[in-house]
Amino acid sequence: MASRPARRKSKKSQAGAPYVAWERLAPDSLVVTNDPGNHAFVPARELPALLAGGKKTGSAELLAKGFVRDRLDFDGLCESWRTRNAYLAAGPGLHILVLTLRCNHGCSYCQSGAGGAGAKGTDMPASTARQCVDFAFQSPNPSITIEFQGGEPLLNWDALEEAVSYARRRAAASGRKLRLALVSNFALMTEKKAAFLLENEVSICTSLDGPAALHNANRAYSGGDSHGLTVKWLRYFQAKHDSQKGGVPVFKPGALLTVTKRSLSRHREIIDEYARLGLEEIFLRPLAPLGYARTKWDEIGYDAAQFTEFYRKSLDYILSLNRKGVPLREKMAVMLLEKIINARDPGFLDSRCPCGAAIGQLAYNFDGDIYTCDEGRMAAWAGDPIFRVGNVRTSKYRDIATSDAAKACAAASNLETQPYCHRCAYRPFCGVCPVYNYEVQGSLAGDMPSNDRCALFKGIFGTLFSYLKTPGKGKELAKWVENEKK
Repeated sequence: MASRPARRKSKKSQAGAPYVAWERLAPDSLVVTNDPGNHAFVPARELPALLAGGKKTGSAELLAKGFVRDRLDFDGLCESWRTRNAYLAAGPGLHILVLTLRCNHGCSYCQSGAGGAGAKGTDMPASTARQCVDFAFQSPNPSITIEFQGGEPLLNWDALEEAVSYARRRAAASGRKLRLALVSNFALMTEKKAAFLLENEVSICTSLDGPAALHNANRAYSGGDSHGLTVKWLRYFQAKHDSQKGGVPVFKPGALLTVTKRSLSRHREIIDEYARLGLEEIFLRPLAPLGYARTKWDEIGYDAAQFTEFYRKSLDYILSLNRKGVPLREKMAVMLLEKIINARDPGFLDSRCPCGAAIGQLAYNFDGDIYTCDEGRMAAWAGDPIFRVGNVRTSKYRDIATSDAAKACAAASNLETQPYCHRCAYRPFCGVCPVYNYEVQGSLAGDMPSNDRCALFKGIFGTLFSYLKTPGKGKELAKWVENEKK
């Protein structure tokens, strides 16, 4: 049953019913949502009364959540909306520095535009890295995150070292809150480099696609065992975190999973590997047909229904491990549940409205060119610079914020103007990706009824709401975001 908004009554003297959208979770059960981002579960037979204004539903929950026409707490509902959308006035908080396009891995799904480890002319000079840091501090956001990516960023260690030190000095001088993060495959990590990163409070994240055979099949490394190196350094940083006694805080290392066709039948093995290594979070990231992944989609890709089945089986298995005392959470669910349950933005730029492009993040290429997002930078690598918004040497923040690309992405990802999204029950918690739409469907706005990314996220939301409706699983999922609420 498709979601539809409630119709307003024609009499001007009488307020119409609050906007209500719905989705069928089971033959006799619906989830209903409204603009402030509240949700409730109702029997299908009660929908007509709800659309008529809610008077006959007799539910205190529906009244409190703004579904009853004559009993709306406008101040409370507006405050909820404001809190959920506070990011709109903050400016870009995430700044991705692509220190090099060189990489020593040959991942089957690479989306970064990586070249070989010996490629020439694709390293960011240290002077450009400083300019990128300066530009990041032009953002009005009080909290700045600078994330170092590649290629493999450790291949350009001098620029990484300079950017980290310079960013710390800028933050100290300005009083701004600064978070530094590194995404690395660990193949070039050494104890000396690790010590520098830890001393400067750089959080560490790597890729882990599961047990050795699967990981190495996805992430080919000519230098040997990619999985072995990943595990070695994950354990190293985990030990540093566990043994810290005051002083500079050491963050827990993180790992990212990219789900390929090879992963779909191996959810237990993948999750067991994360649990075995003591990781407390696993991110079941769907693969997108961008970069190299697009050219190899028949080999490594899948459709939304296949991912949804994998995702549901994975959640079931993680929850079963939780019941045995294994403290593992699925990160996609945590971020979406933060919006659904706690009514707060978790900083997940893919599910914002408008999306994070130029509003929540900026990506800086090795040559100083600035893009709306890292996916937009990838499109330029493939030959189309439509998402380029400037350069650190010549542009100011105002130029970026008012650029045609920034405006176009904001307009295209505003779900209020998306005909299909406007009517969707999951709209208050979701977001679209203009880069995906452009690359796969040929327009920034895309065509949601035939958009596989849309279908994939609807599958995820359907799974989460179905679980929330089930008392046992609902309480288990709610525990995943209890600490986030505090």
